[in-house]
Amino acid sequence: MNEIVDDIRSESMFISEDGQELYEHFRFVAEKGQTLLRVDKFLVSKIEGTSRNRIQQAAEANCIIVNGKAVKSNYRVKPGDVVSVVMDRPRYDNEIIPEDIPLNIVYEDSELLVVNKPAGLVVHPGHGNYSGTLVNALAYYFKDDPNYDVCDPRMGLVHRIDKDTSGLLVIAKTPDAKTALGKQFFNKTTTRQYIALLWGTFNETSGRVDANIGRNPKDRLQMTVFPDGEDGKHAVTNYEVLENLSHVALVRCQLETGRTHQIRVHMKYIGHPLFNDARYGGDKILRGNTSAKYNQFINNCFLICPRQALHAKTLGFIHPKTREYMSFDSEIPDDMTKLIEKWRAFATN
Repeated sequence: MNEIVDDIRSESMFISEDGQELYEHFRFVAEKGQTLLRVDKFLVSKIEGTSRNRIQQAAEANCIIVNGKAVKSNYRVKPGDVVSVVMDRPRYDNEIIPEDIPLNIVYEDSELLVVNKPAGLVVHPGHGNYSGTLVNALAYYFKDDPNYDVCDPRMGLVHRIDKDTSGLLVIAKTPDAKTALGKQFFNKTTTRQYIALLWGTFNETSGRVDANIGRNPKDRLQMTVFPDGEDGKHAVTNYEVLENLSHVALVRCQLETGRTHQIRVHMKYIGHPLFNDARYGGDKILRGNTSAKYNQFINNCFLICPRQALHAKTLGFIHPKTREYMSFDSEIPDDMTKLIEKWRAFATN
């Protein structure tokens, strides 16, 4: 055999330079007698049904990894090199079944689609969620469009938000649009603002958290801050306090980077976990008194908004074709709105 080919499942992941999880789709190990060969040519000879242009686009998007580092298409493969192709979504080992799941479409043109994702909707199939995802909804929405292939990694979701976070997402309808939008996210030129309800009040009106984030070595389901900066990836969150509401605060967060769980991890790090964030400890009473009445009030709040109180409210980017700046804003969803109003009434009384 000329190489060892591993059938990699979605649990094999890399972390990109901007902190995004990348899933390994192919892996090849060059044999001892491998002559120096451009990596795009090497991969075209190994992956059935692909083209050199497609491989070059993947390299441009930092999706070709050799020995753990992203390379460009002119990299020359040598004996023993481990060459991986990674993507921003898990492998779809099962057929993507179109499902008539309602989409809240904020904007659409020939190049892109902006949707307002509800809380509770998983973005990609995988990890036990092989149906009922946003990708299944997109497969149904585009089922009659011959130009959109939901399984083609060159188009589709450009970024992600967590299952239980609501808010704005942009979907690329063409390969060129995904490349252009992906570069903006990678270069941190997009605008992303979130609204969050946090445990604890603030003395300051604004602040900045500059602290590396990486996978928690004690719990792979969590990310954590590495304060010394020796591990993890650089991460910056700016925040503005909109309202202090007795034992919680309504805060606007603006991302400079886009690490996994960034706001949730950074806010916990500064002592203000997101309200009802079960993964990071916000689903307990962290401020206030121990009375039965207050305990019941908090439990009612958890029932009103049964997920972390985080909404991706604003999204801005340069249109991939017209080059015009586009900005989108979304309403805070009902569960968070009712939660905020309940806390306002509590603070007033």
